[in-house]
Amino acid sequence: MIEIKFRGRGGQGAVVASEILGRAFFLEGKYPQSFSLFGAERRGAPVFGFLRVDDEPILLKCQIKHPDQVFLFDLSLVDEKEISRELKPGGLLLINTNKKIESFKGWRGFKIGLIDANSIARRSGLGETFNTAMLGAYVRLTNLIKMETLIEAIQRMVPSKVKENIEAAQEAFKQIEIYEAKGPDSP
Repeated sequence: MIEIKFRGRGGQGAVVASEILGRAFFLEGKYPQSFSLFGAERRGAPVFGFLRVDDEPILLKCQIKHPDQVFLFDLSLVDEKEISRELKPGGLLLINTNKKIESFKGWRGFKIGLIDANSIARRSGLGETFNTAMLGAYVRLTNLIKMETLIEAIQRMVPSKVKENIEAAQEAFKQIEIYEAKGPDSP
């Protein structure tokens, strides 16, 4: 089973991203379980989406405390120690940022994907909602689902600007920077 946590702010599309990705896994014959957690329902408030995926039906019904993978839509929501405590050893981080890998030295024990999803979304005409760009980057970072399947899930679940959302996903797929995990003694 893969457990994924989506950390973002209201309006960025983190919760919807967990649902779209769950649909994509379902379309590929997997069993997804998607749920969310948020306080005040307002733009800018912290929100969390969760997704479990397995080859068999999932009977577990609790919150994900130590995910295998984390989507960071907004770096201001976490600090280095929090992610290091939360993410399972050897886990995967997908970070929306325009920073370079040198800014994430404390997380080099994880596989890291860096993507400026916010800029891609704006260029695609999506404003501040960049969830489909994050998902396109995820497809290339993990190779767990096909891009064609993600596109089908976007077409089924996104109510407007479908073409723009698909373009954002495809652009992020091309632009993501991927860094394999390094041990503590690696340069």
